[in-house]
Amino acid sequence: MKVAFATQDMKRVDAHFGWAKQIAIYEVNESGHEFLEAVQFDGELAEDGNEDKLAPKLEAIKDCAILYVAAIGGSGAARVIAYKIHPIKVNEPEAIDDILNKLQTVLRDAPPPWLRKALRKGQDVSLDFDEEELTHV
Repeated sequence: MKVAFATQDMKRVDAHFGWAKQIAIYEVNESGHEFLEAVQFDGELAEDGNEDKLAPKLEAIKDCAILYVAAIGGSGAARVIAYKIHPIKVNEPEAIDDILNKLQTVLRDAPPPWLRKALRKGQDVSLDFDEEELTHV
């Protein structure tokens, strides 16, 4: 699954989603992680009520299942969720590598329901039932 990190320094989750100068995107699974890309954002990113600055960020993370941020506004969170991306706020700057390692462990062991749902992002849900099961109902 793809995971995005709002970051100023490419090492830690330390940025507000709307103000982030860059977003690091990784592919993560139970056996490892791989850096995919860093998306850079220019222009006026400070808090100003300008919701237009979110559009390029949403476009950059649209394929991600999870977004880690230091903070996110209510309307930004609603827009992220509308893309079926699970936003996670960290309480203090946290190393991206540490988060990736924790995610790998959780994926290997027993992912909680919200993470199992995030893992299915972009997959078609199959409702195929075995015919034999249907005849016994």
